[in-house]
This record gives sequence, C-alpha cells and structure tokens, in this order.
Amino acid sequence: MANPEHVKILKQGVEVWNWWREANLDVLPDLSLAHLDHINLAGVPLNRSEVNGVLLHHANLRGADLHDANLVCADFTGANLRGANLSDTNLYVADLSNADLRDANLHSANLRGANLSDADLYSANLSDANLREADLSGANLIGADLSHVDLSSADLNNANLNSANLSNAILNETDFEHADISGCQIYGIAAWNLNVENLKQANLIITDYGESEITVDNLEIAQFVYLLLNNAKLRGVIDTLTTKSVLILGRFTPERKSVLDGIREALRQHGYVPMLFDFDKPANRDLTETVMTLASLARFVIADLSDPNSIPHELMSFADKLFSVPVQGIFCPTEAHPQPYPMYEHLRRLPHVLPIYRYETADGLMAALEEKVIRPAEDKVKAVRPASGLL
Repeated sequence: MANPEHVKILKQGVEVWNWWREANLDVLPDLSLAHLDHINLAGVPLNRSEVNGVLLHHANLRGADLHDANLVCADFTGANLRGANLSDTNLYVADLSNADLRDANLHSANLRGANLSDADLYSANLSDANLREADLSGANLIGADLSHVDLSSADLNNANLNSANLSNAILNETDFEHADISGCQIYGIAAWNLNVENLKQANLIITDYGESEITVDNLEIAQFVYLLLNNAKLRGVIDTLTTKSVLILGRFTPERKSVLDGIREALRQHGYVPMLFDFDKPANRDLTETVMTLASLARFVIADLSDPNSIPHELMSFADKLFSVPVQGIFCPTEAHPQPYPMYEHLRRLPHVLPIYRYETADGLMAALEEKVIRPAEDKVKAVRPASGLL
C-alpha cells in the first residue's frame, strides 16, 4: 500500500514534490496502489519509486521522469505520457491502453504482457524493451524505435508500424494480422511462425544502416534474401544445389531400393549431391509440389521406370515445365512390366528428355552408369544450358 504521507505530498504539486525529494534523497517514495486519476503531474520525477498498481487514469504525466520505477500492474489508461522517460521501468502487465506515449522513452522497459492497445507510440523509443505477449493491437507505432525488442507472441493486430525500426527484433509467433509494416527497417530480425494475414508490407529495408539500401515486400523471405546476398556459405549451398544436385526418382520397394542406393553412391563418387525421393508415399498436391521444387534445383534427373506407380504423374508435373533440367530414364524389364509405361513416349518428344537406358542387372547398371547415364545427362545439360559447368 502507498505511504499516505508520500501521496499527500505528491498531490500538493510538482514543485512541493521536487523540494521534498531533494531534501529526502535516501527515501524511496511509495505510491503503490494509490488512486491518482486525472492528476496533473507533468514533468514530475517519479524515478526510483514504488508505483506498482497505481491508478493514473487520464493523468497528465507529460515529460515525467519514471525511469527505473516499479510500475507492475500500474493503470495508465488514457494517460498523457508524451515525452515521458520510462526507460528501465518494470511495466509488467501494466495497462497503457489509449495512452499518449508519443516520443516517450521506454528503452529497456519490461512491458511483458502489458496492455498497449490503441496507445499512441509515435516515434517512441522502445529499443531493447521486453514486449513478449504484450497487446499492441491498434497501436500507433509509426516511426517508433523497436530495435532489439522481444515481440514474441505479441498482438499487433491492426497496429501501424509504418517506417518503424524493427532491426534485430525477435518476432516469434507474433500476430501481424491487418497491421502495416511498410517501410520498416528489418535488418537482423528473427521471424518464425508469424500471423501475416492481410499484413500490409512493402519497401521493407533488409540492410543495415550505412549499407546500400535493399528492400523487399515480404517479411518472411527477408532473412533468406539477406543471407543469399551476404552469406558466402549460403551462396555456396545454392551453387551446390543448382550445379551438382541430381534428383533420383523411383520406388522404395525391396527390389528397387538397392538399385536406387547404388545410383546414389555412384553419384557421390562422381562429385554429385544425390537427392533421393521416395514415391511409395501417396501422390497428393504436397508431394507434387515437393518434387517440382526438388527438380527445379537439380542439375538433372534420373528416373527409374522399372516399377512405375506414382512416377508417371510426378514426371508429368515438371518435365514439360523445366526444359533446362534433363531427364534420364532407366529401365529394367520384369515379368510384370516388360516394357516402360506407354505414356513415357509422350515425354520423349520433349527435347530435354533422353532415350531410356535399359539394363538387365543392378551390377550391369553400376558398371555402365557413367557412360550410359551420367555422361548423356551431362551432355544434355550443356546443350540446354550452354553456360553451365560442373564445379
């Protein structure tokens, strides 16, 4: 509970309060749970004070000094805190809804779980603040400094963050539905599992201050684009995928699995990076899109046609679209399938689909793999992609 004497002195005005504080530097003011609604405390120094649970509905705290104060559960609903210093304050689950916090200093403040809905935080300094689980729905954060803030699980529904600084912010499971982050600085963000439904996002700046400005229009791909441009290892990964990867398609039945594994090992020995795809799984849209993505990253595709199941469908999903990715079919006749499936002849009309290499045994395939499978595929790569070369 508040110290009645301290509350009485405060209510006499800022001048009396300042005189008392200067005369009692060793006293820690206690205003906990005090009812101070509509009070005029513009410019008042409440720093290093116990103010937890205080009621300051629509109070005038413009320019007040509240830094390092304990404001847990404090209620600032509709208060004027414009230009106030709230740095290093503990505002855990405090209510700042509809508060005027324009140009306020909230650096390193603990605002975890705080209610800042519809608050005006225009150009406020929230750098390094803890805003985990905070309610910022409808808040005005135009031009605010949110660098290094933790916004994990925060609610920013309908918030306006136009031109705000979000560099190095943590955005885990943050709700950005109907928010506006256009023109934000987002260098160094950690963004995972966001709700970006109806999010307005354009001209997002992914480079750091002092670097040439590069913008993207999608928060979720910003990290990847920056890494792609600036991380040599990632560029090496992309180069490896597109110049050395080979997609192997087939069935994982006991008879076919050993053949696919043998092809994979042989490709490794020739300096390729094999990607083996299992077609025993049901053919659905997700799998079709997956094989399309893998094929687009491959240098060429080896398709085992010996025991077709889903493979005709999957080949059709990309072969007539990716003309720069050669397809080399291989086939071993069996009693059930003495000939390749008939529709493969349709694919053979495509210029990047090579003649089928027929083999009788797995050992025979391995012995002839370089000459009959890899070399024709490489020759076709050079034909359809003249600038391509194996690294």
